[in-house]
This record gives sequence, structure tokens and C-alpha cells, in this order.
Amino acid sequence: MIRHAFLFCLALPATGFAVDFNRDVRPVLAQHCFKCHGMDEHGRKGKLRLDLRDSAMGKGKSGELAIVPGKPDASELIKRVFSTDEDEVMPPPHTKAFLPESAKNILKAWIAEGAPYEAHWAYVPPKQVQLPKAGIHPIDAFIQDRLKKEGLQPSAEADRYTLVRRVYLDLIGLPPTPAEADAFVNDKSPDAYDKLVDALLASKQYGERWARRWLDLARYADTNGFEKDRPRQIWPYRDWVVRALNADMPFDQFSIKQLAGDMLPNATPEDLIATGFHRNTMLNEEGGIDPNEYRFYAMVDRVGVTGTTWMGLTMNCCQCHTHKYDPILHTDYYRTLALLNNASEPTYFIPTPEIEAQQKAHAEKIAQLEAELPAKFPGGTAAMESRFAGWLEGESHRASKWEVIRPTGMKTTMPHLEQEADGFILGSGDISKSDVYDLSFKAPIKGVRALRIEVTSHPSLPNDGPGLTNYEGPLGGFFMSELQASQNGKGVKIARAEDTNDDEDDRISDASAPKAKAKAAAKPKKKNNASATLDGEMSSGWQVLGGYGVQHAAVFHFDQPVDLTSGFDLKMLFEKHFACPLGHFRISVTTSDHAEATGLPAEVEEALASDDKLKRAMLLQSFLESAPEMEKAAKPLLIARKTPPRGQATLVMNERPANNPRITHRYHRGEYLQPKEAVSPGVPAFLPALPKDAPANRYTFAKWLFAPENPLTARVTVNRQWQAFFGRGIVKSLEDFGYQSDPPSHPELLDWLAVEFVKQGWSVKKLHRLIVTSATYKQGSRITPEHAQKDPENILFARGARFRLDAEVIRDSALKAAGVLSPKMGGPGVYPPQPVSVTSEGTYGKFEWKTSEGEDHFRRSLYTFTKRTAPFAMATTFDAPTGESCLAKREVSNSPLQALTLLNDQMFMEAAQAMAKQVIAESQSDDERLQNIFRRVATRPAAPDELAMLKAFLQKQRDKKLADEALWTDVSRAALNLDEAITHP
Repeated sequence: MIRHAFLFCLALPATGFAVDFNRDVRPVLAQHCFKCHGMDEHGRKGKLRLDLRDSAMGKGKSGELAIVPGKPDASELIKRVFSTDEDEVMPPPHTKAFLPESAKNILKAWIAEGAPYEAHWAYVPPKQVQLPKAGIHPIDAFIQDRLKKEGLQPSAEADRYTLVRRVYLDLIGLPPTPAEADAFVNDKSPDAYDKLVDALLASKQYGERWARRWLDLARYADTNGFEKDRPRQIWPYRDWVVRALNADMPFDQFSIKQLAGDMLPNATPEDLIATGFHRNTMLNEEGGIDPNEYRFYAMVDRVGVTGTTWMGLTMNCCQCHTHKYDPILHTDYYRTLALLNNASEPTYFIPTPEIEAQQKAHAEKIAQLEAELPAKFPGGTAAMESRFAGWLEGESHRASKWEVIRPTGMKTTMPHLEQEADGFILGSGDISKSDVYDLSFKAPIKGVRALRIEVTSHPSLPNDGPGLTNYEGPLGGFFMSELQASQNGKGVKIARAEDTNDDEDDRISDASAPKAKAKAAAKPKKKNNASATLDGEMSSGWQVLGGYGVQHAAVFHFDQPVDLTSGFDLKMLFEKHFACPLGHFRISVTTSDHAEATGLPAEVEEALASDDKLKRAMLLQSFLESAPEMEKAAKPLLIARKTPPRGQATLVMNERPANNPRITHRYHRGEYLQPKEAVSPGVPAFLPALPKDAPANRYTFAKWLFAPENPLTARVTVNRQWQAFFGRGIVKSLEDFGYQSDPPSHPELLDWLAVEFVKQGWSVKKLHRLIVTSATYKQGSRITPEHAQKDPENILFARGARFRLDAEVIRDSALKAAGVLSPKMGGPGVYPPQPVSVTSEGTYGKFEWKTSEGEDHFRRSLYTFTKRTAPFAMATTFDAPTGESCLAKREVSNSPLQALTLLNDQMFMEAAQAMAKQVIAESQSDDERLQNIFRRVATRPAAPDELAMLKAFLQKQRDKKLADEALWTDVSRAALNLDEAITHP
């Protein structure tokens, strides 16, 4: 509900009129009128539009003038809002949007003053006005000027223990140790605080603290979400964020790399890792879903996240229709989506000097194993030569001469096919559960008796291919349901087929194992070999599983010789309950009457068929690797070839090639099944356009967000940073700077900070330093009766902010207080103690939570493994996000379960036990030990009355016959449950 009376005194200064349009009028219209009389032409009532002045001054459907400037009594708008007739009053009673008297009077006064319109404050580029007062900190100049106008005084500076605890928690997310706090308190130099701030900004823990806030926006998690919620590898992106923040990477570059790092000139591995930001979308692997539909929903998510993170716009409202309140058209939404919609989503193996060294050593090992193989032949060289000669004779008779044929035309349902120099065809792009490849050939070859399809791995394919399967089914595999040949529109009969992987049985996922072979006497008809592509059943077919170094072939025998001189067509059909087309293959034909799937590499069979003596070394190597008597000796070599060293995997974005752009449509009512006209990439029309001399793509869009004429990004960013320190933003709604947002409490300060942020090179650390060195930040947080009456929500920032700490800060603070927090940074997610049932009972995608041991048991919460459908229990209790959606601001709850968690959760119990052991070792008397515990938890020394209460509690525990570690563990548990332990001071 709009609080007009309060906003009159706590919002924008007047512009010359008693009523200010942006401050007073627009919130009323946005809240009560724009839904039916705003931007959405399909939802507009009475042919009346009130968001534009020219339209508002015209006649509506009734023929009456809605607004007559200077004449409220002649304005139909005023008549309607003041009417008591249920058939005439606006808003209509059925909307339940009753207009307060104060709002009616605002509208009447506004029209009486000429009904002036103004551009929305957030959509005008910020300007840096002159400071209200010279000689003091810029932030204080604005805050104190406003307080003076409101008749309030700022609070006195907090005591030094409070200040050191506050700045530690804010900048690095950890409390100081008693020794660290004392070092600051006892430092009487005038620059002691500045030195402390600079040291904390330079700390590696700074990046960990601020990465967690960014990951809320990035909806980071370690699993895919939805029903199966399987683990994913994307933690390198999280670690990139930490490194970038510690390095104070300029926020514009920090953002551009995440949105379009793959498109930067000479993009580095770090740039590619950064694009994991938009790979944090959830992935639905449930059986029966359409992968392209859920890719569309992922794009919807990306538009919404981009709007929230950088623009402060509720873009998702436009998925189904034009925005009811803000000037964002339905078409604008899909134009923005088009900017983000032209990327593929591969898994990237991160190259490092260590990995490159391992790969070099691996290649040398393979060369050595190959060189050593002849010496391992049983019986020595003579025996080897004799067997090799026999092998050559036998295999030469089996071999056929094959000739590669290249398609003269290629058509597909969705995938993109490209011809390579060696005759292979490489697939890419989107795939579906029912894909078809139509290939046309024409070659001067007659009497063709057989056709061969070779399939091999390729580094661009999922799991190296040879298929394009990238979800649910075997990663990188394919399943060819049917193969059909024709000439001049008539079918060409294929009599039979065989393949080189006939021993593989049906596999539906990477996790499933091949079925056990049946006894020969009862051997069933196999369902996924090349023969099954000829049976007319889509449920059976030829399947090859993915992986590095996969190489297979299938040979199809024509019933009658085929003449290719007049053309020849081949149709491949791929259909399964998951998308499964082929990704890397080559077509060859032969006129030989004894062709078969020999299992030999193509180059080996070619050398055998042509009796090429110059390739003896290659033939010998092939013999040694396949001879039965060499099975054991050759095994290490064959394994080595299939298991090369690889860098850590992570999920990245990669712009599609120019010859295969993805077309974006407008979807009627946001429904995937209702695509309408194609749209061109662009930004909302009410904002500055993309540069005309740059391509409308993801990279241009990322740079446009930081263009000088863009009014939103700097404001949205500094407002979010401000909220982190003060508990509320200058604009309360961090995610919404549109018409329905509360106006900024200090508009000139917000704009000054936004401009200064840009002037300082988009440096987040400089912005943070500016904030925490202000007197406004250093104020005490004690609330006075005057503050409680005039500014209960601390909108004017007349005092320091008190709010409950984030879940991660609470846990990490307890671990540091206990002296067990690990400083280890980076790496895969870890598993702190929690009941195993959290991830295994009552959840889809059951996951065994194996509690980490050693140092990983006490890592910072940033590194805790996050399962979307069953997030870490303690974090959920304290309102941490699940990673299912973008979160600009966490909700803050207060529940009994939180107190029970602090008392009884295994993590906090272990922290209390560790603290007790250290306190016993460090201190002797009860008073010393109690002060030690209190200071570890609250930083400051306990006051005499607080110490007395602690001593009384200690005695109660002694009365229960507790002693030694058990006694002091209970005291530590109680201290960790103090309100002060979990509250921003």
C-alpha cells in the first residue's frame, strides 16, 4: 500500500509545484490506474491511457476528457475517483483497489496545478549535483542535510569494539578475534580505522564474503534442479567470482565477462569460465519433457535475471503481455531475449599449465607404449613376423575399397550439419526427440553394393560424441532408429546391415550398465545394432555410446547394386525418449561384393585393400593392438588412448556461428507452443538504443548496460551495495526501479554515488571504502525515542543498522569463534554435518550426503554443496536461497527453529566443544574463561551485569554435575545463541 503521508516528508524535493509528479502522483497512478489504463494495449480499458500526457489529456471511450489541466472539477478522472456510484467510481469496487482519500486529494491538487508529467526518475541518466555541504564526507553531506531538514540529528559514533566488529562482518563476513579487536581499539593513531579498512579490503576473505551476495543473484547451486536434481560441475565459476572480487575487477568488466566473456577478443579460459553466470539456470531431465521447451524457460529465466541484476526491471512480467505498469512492451521482452538466445551451452575443460604438462607426458607415454609393443610379442620377432604375415593375408581378403562421398545437400529438422575437409559431417545446434537428417548425394560411381557410416568422437560434441545427446540419455551418444535410402523418389531396399559394436545392449543413460549377455542357446534378437535400423520400428535402432576416442562403423548392404550418377538420397531418423541425433559421421560406398564391418580403422582397411606396402608400420601397429595373444600387452595402450588428462570441467556459454543463428519468436501469452512472428534482437524501446554501428548481440548488449547514456546499471548496483551495509537500500526495492517502486529516500545521494562509481572506474572496493569511512556508517545503532517516532524504519539513516546476519555469516562466525574455521579457498563443494535424511528422504533425485572430514569439515559456508531441491538445512533455516531463482534481497525471518539450530545442530555443538577446549587451555579462572567465550562471540568485553548472568548460568550447569569440557561446552552453546552473536551491530 502506498504510504502517501510518509512519502511526502521522506521523498523527492518538490519541483516548483506543491505536488511532485514522480514522488506523489506516479505511485498513485501506477498502483491503482496503470493496470487498466497503462502500457498494455490489450488490457487497456475505456480507450484511456494515463501513462502518457498527450493520451491522458484526450477523450476516453465515454467521450469525456479524463484530465483538463488546471480544472479538476471538469476532469472526468476526478469525477470518477470521488464518485460514490459503484457503476462509475474508479477503481471499480470489484478490483478491491480502493483509493485512499489522501491519494484522491493528490490527484486533484496535481490537476489543479496543471497536471504536469515528468520522466520517471530511474529512466533519466544520473547527474552529480554539488554537495550540500563542503568539507565533510560526501555521503555525510547528503545524509546530514536531509536530517537537518527533518529536524533530526545523526547518532554519535559507535564505540570502537562495535565499529571493528561491524566493519569486519561487513567487509569479510567474519568477526574479529579478541586480539584483532584489541589491536584496533588500542591503536590511537588518527588513521587507525582507515588502515583497518584497507587491510580488510585487501584480505582474501573479502572476495568470499561478497561472492556469496553475488551468487544469490546468479542463482548458483551445485545441482540441476527440477525432479532429478543431479549434481553439476560449475564450482569453477564460483571461484572465478571470488578471484575477480578480490582483484577488484571493474564492475563493468566483471559483468561483461559474465554475460559475454566468450565473445571478447582473444577470450581467455578465465573469460569463458565467467560465462557460467547464465549457465546457472536449472536443467530439467525428467522423462517425457521437451528439452527445447525447457531451454525456452531457461531463456526466460536469463532475461528476468539480467533485468533484476543490472537494470532493476521486473522484465518477467512481460513474458506473457506488455508490462501493466512499466513501459516495457511484450515485443521488447522477446527482443531482449533474442540478444541472449544465440548461444550454445557446452561443457568446458579448463586448460592450465599443469594439465598441459600432463597431456604432454601422456602423449609421450602413449608413444612409448606403442614403441614397446613389438618386443612384447610372445615368441619374439620371428613369431611376430610370421603371425603378422598371416594377418595381412587374411585381413587383405576381408578388406574392401571404400570411397568417401560428400552430400550435395543436407536438410535437418533442427541440428546444423557442416561438411569437413576429410569428408566427415559435424553436427551442432539444437536437437529434439525426433530428428531427421535428409542427405542427397550424386557421384560418378556405379554398381555400389554397400554403404558405410563411420562415427567418431569430436571435441566439440557432448562428452566428445559421436552423438549429440546432451541430457537424460547417455551423454554424447546417439540412437539411429531407422535408415532409409531412395532414388528419384523410390525406395532403395537395404537387405542387411552389421556394425562394429554389436555387443552393446540397450542403454538409456550413462548410469545404466549393459545388460548381461544371455546364453547362446536363448540369445534374443538384439534391439540396438545396425540391423535394427531396417525393421521399421522406431523403438529399436543402432546405438553408440559417447566418450573420448570412440570409433565405430556400420555397413549397410543394398539388395541390388546402386548407380549414384543419377543421385541418391539417404534419410536418417533419430527417435527416443531423449534427443539422440548423430554428431560426427562420414559416408562411404563400395562396389565390393564382400564388404563387411571389419572393425578396423578406415585408414587401415584402405591400406589393406590397396596393398599399400608403404604403410607397413601402421598395419603392424594395428595387428599388435588387435592380435588375441597381445590382449594383455596392448591393454595399457588402449586404455591410455581413451583416458587423456583433462582440465576441470565447468559449464560455459559459446556464441553460435554466424551461419547458424538461432531465430527468436514472440510467444503469445508466453506459451512455448504458441510462437508468433520472429523478432530482431534489441532492448526496451523506452531506453537508449543499442549502437547502430555494432551487431545486435550478447556482447553489444553487455557493453550497452554500461554505456554513459544507460540510466539504470550504476544506480541499481550502488543501491544494492548500500543495502548490504545499511539493511535497506536508498531505493527500498532492490529488484524494481520501475513505476511501482518506492522513490529513493535520498535521490541526490543515489545519483551522486552512481556517477562517482563510474568515475572511480566501476571499482566496487572504492565504493565500499567510501561507504564504510563515512560518519553515517560509523553511527551507533541504538534507537532513541525520537528516532522511533519520526523514523522507525531508519529510512533517513540517522543511526546505524541492526539486522540479523546472513546464514553463512552466522555459521562462519561460529566456526571462527571456535578457532576451527579453515582458511582453505576454492575447489568442489564440501559437506558440513547435517542429517543425511535431508537429501535422501522425501526428495526426488536422492543424494547421499557424505559429511566431509578433516579441513573440509570446517570450510566457509560459501563452499557448502548446494542441492536445489534439498538445500543445506541450517542455511534454509536462516533464509538462505535455494539457487532456484535470482534473489536481490533475502527475506529475514525470526523463528524458534533458529534458536534450536544454534543450540542443537551438530555443527554448532562441535563449534561449542572446540571453543570449550581452547578456552580451558587459554584461561584459568571462571571470570577469564567467561570473558574469553563472550569476546569470541560478541567481540566486546562483557559488562559487569552480563558477566554476572554468565556466572549464574555457569553455576546452574555445575549444579547439574557438569564439569570440564562438558561444562564449558554448555556455556559456549549459550553464548553462540545470544542475539548479539547473530545480529549486525
